[in-house]
Amino acid sequence: MKRFIVITTIHEKTCGIRKFEAFPDWHLVVVGDQKTPQYKDTDNLTYLSIEKQQEMGFRIAGQLPFNHYCRKNIGYLYAISQGADIIYDTDDDNIPYDDWSFEAFSCENKLQSKDRFANVYRYFTDKPVWPRGFPLERITAEKAPPSFEKSDTRPIAVWQGLADRDPDVDAIYRLVYGELLDFENRPSVYLDRHIYCPFNSQNTLWNRIAFALMYLPVTVSFRFTDILRGYIAQRLFWAADHHLGFCRATVYQERNVHDLLSDFRDEIECYLNVPEVVEVLDNIDLVGELDRMLLAIYQGLAAAGLVQPEELGLVDTWLDDVTRALDGGRNG
Repeated sequence: MKRFIVITTIHEKTCGIRKFEAFPDWHLVVVGDQKTPQYKDTDNLTYLSIEKQQEMGFRIAGQLPFNHYCRKNIGYLYAISQGADIIYDTDDDNIPYDDWSFEAFSCENKLQSKDRFANVYRYFTDKPVWPRGFPLERITAEKAPPSFEKSDTRPIAVWQGLADRDPDVDAIYRLVYGELLDFENRPSVYLDRHIYCPFNSQNTLWNRIAFALMYLPVTVSFRFTDILRGYIAQRLFWAADHHLGFCRATVYQERNVHDLLSDFRDEIECYLNVPEVVEVLDNIDLVGELDRMLLAIYQGLAAAGLVQPEELGLVDTWLDDVTRALDGGRNG
C-alpha cells in the first residue's frame, strides 16, 4: 500500500514536517510556492519546487495562482501519479502524536442528529466550540450534544481527525473565546446521509475512491477553499454510498502566526455563503460518474454566484489531470 502525506509551506522545516518525514511507510510531499525556502529531497521527502511543478506535465500547474493554498492541488496530483492508495492531508503547524494512526475506512457508530448540520466538535468535547465553516446561525440551535448509535458497518471516504490545543475553529471563536482545548478520546463516528458538518485540510485521511474530490477551488478565499471542498465532497460521498467520518485528535497544532482580523475577512464567505452552498448541493440533480457530478456541482455554484465562472475551466483541467495521474500510477 502506497501512502502519501501532502503539505504546502512557506517556512523552513517545522517540527511537524520533521516528524511526518520520519514516518515509516509514508512518503511526504512538500509543495513549494514563491516564498518557500528550498528543501532537499530525501528518501522520505519529495520537494515540488515551482520549476518541478511546471515540469510534471499537469496542465493545472500553469493555471493556479502563486501565493495561494490551492497550489496544494499539485501535491495531490503528484501523489496520485505515484500510485497512492491513501493521501493524508495536513499543514506544517500540526504535530503528530507519538501514537498517530487512523482506523480502517469503515465505521459502525452513526452520529445521531435531527438537524441538517451536526456540530461534531460538541460530540468530542463538552465545551462550546464549533468547526470553521459551521453555520453561525446553527451554533446555539442544538439542544443537546450529539451522541451515536450502533449501525451496520459503513464505508468511509475520508476520516477527519481532530487537532488538540488550537483546533480548526473560525476567527470569531478565537476573537471571542481564544481558549485552547484538548478533545476527549471518544469513539469514532460517521455522519449519515444528508447531515453536514464542515471538514478541513488540517488532519484528514483520504481514501482512493475520493481522490478526484480533493480539488481545492481557486476563486474563493484562502479560509474558505478547503471548507467549500468539504461540503461538496460530502454531497458526492453519498452519491457513492460512502460517508464522512470523525475520529479522535491525532495531532496538536502549534499555530503559525495569524492576524485574526485578516482571518475574519477571509472567512466572510464561510459565514455568509454556506447555507446557499448547501441549498445548491441539496437541489442539484446528480447523474453519471463522480467526476461529471463534481463538474455539475461547480456549474451550479457558478450559476448561483458562489464561485467565479473561471472555476469551471479549472475543475475541468483538474479532472483531466486526475485521469492522467491515475494512468501514471497504474503504469508505475
